[in-house]
Amino acid sequence: MTATQLDHTATTARRRWFGLDALVTGANGLAYLVAAGPLTDLLGGDATTFRWIGAFLLAYAVAVGAYAAAPRSAAVGWVIVGANAVWVVASLEVAVTGALDLDAVGRGWAAAQALVVGALAAIQASVLRARR
Repeated sequence: MTATQLDHTATTARRRWFGLDALVTGANGLAYLVAAGPLTDLLGGDATTFRWIGAFLLAYAVAVGAYAAAPRSAAVGWVIVGANAVWVVASLEVAVTGALDLDAVGRGWAAAQALVVGALAAIQASVLRARR
C-alpha cells in the first residue's frame, strides 16, 4: 500500500469514527432537549439538568462533526478523545454516587453511556495512533 493510500485509509477511518461520535452525541443531546420531561420520569433527575446537558451535547456534536468532515489536525482529534475520557469518568461518577438524583435506571443509563463513549474513545485513539 502506498503512502497516499494509507493516508486516505486513515482519513476515512477518522471520518467514520469521529462522525459516528458526532451522530450518537447529537442524537443523545437532541433527546435530552426535546424529551427532558419523559426522561426525568424514566431516569430520575431534573428536566432542567437534562436540557443543559442536551444543549452541551449538541454543541459538542457539532464540533466533533466539523472535525469528522475535515480531520486535518491529529491534535484536535486527541482533544476530542480526551473530552470523551472526561465524559466517561463523569458518567461513572454519576452512576456510582447517584449524583444528579438519578434513580437505578438512570444510574444504569449513565454507566451504559460510559461504556459506549469509552469504546468510541478507544477506537478513535487507535485510529489517531495509526496515522503516525
